[in-house]
Amino acid sequence: MTSNELKPIIIAIDGFSSSGKSSMAKALARTIGYRYIDTGAMYRAVTFYAMTSRLIAPDGTVKEAELTAALPSLDIDFSLMDDGQHTMLNGADIESRIRSLEVSAHVSTIAAIPAVRHELVKRQQLYGRQKGIVMDGRDIGTTVFPQAELKIYVNAPAEVRAERRFKELAEKGVETTYEEVLANVRHRDHIDSTRAESPLRRADDAIDLDNGRMTIDEQNAWLIEQYRKAALK
Repeated sequence: MTSNELKPIIIAIDGFSSSGKSSMAKALARTIGYRYIDTGAMYRAVTFYAMTSRLIAPDGTVKEAELTAALPSLDIDFSLMDDGQHTMLNGADIESRIRSLEVSAHVSTIAAIPAVRHELVKRQQLYGRQKGIVMDGRDIGTTVFPQAELKIYVNAPAEVRAERRFKELAEKGVETTYEEVLANVRHRDHIDSTRAESPLRRADDAIDLDNGRMTIDEQNAWLIEQYRKAALK
């Protein structure tokens, strides 16, 4: 390989909920020809399973033993459709259902369960064996791929993230209020940052990205620049 060739690398994008991680990761992967892995969707799939299997009580309590026992039987995969990548659970397309506010209200609780994190981290690490992937989540650069050649830590004020999420839900026809979405964002921030198992934190060697005032084009150009620098090392 010459000094001008881009080597295949692992790109880890971490950050708070509704910070735009998934959108930027998808766009970057598409542009550079990498595979995109939506780890948030994996946790949402487990949450959806727990909800539909009545493993979450009305007060939010989770039947952890039953959920842990079911994890090996959950086939979580991704399928490329005409409108983008869809999340599949045991062969069924659950993409639209896992994006609901109801799933959002429980996903941080499910993701904080050690057995769930251990199982999904193990699956996520398998994706990185050949490199050439973009993965986003909460603990990608710290737990899943601490050896990733490029780590991005994304942040923006909770109010900005809530506004983005509110507009996204409105476009999908989901009826809610900005105040409800903001409360959900702040609740998830707290759980993600304070959980005992792999809490959200900035990796020491991560590059900070505050995209609160950036346009999509500016953000994508910045990401491509960071990718080229990392892949040329």
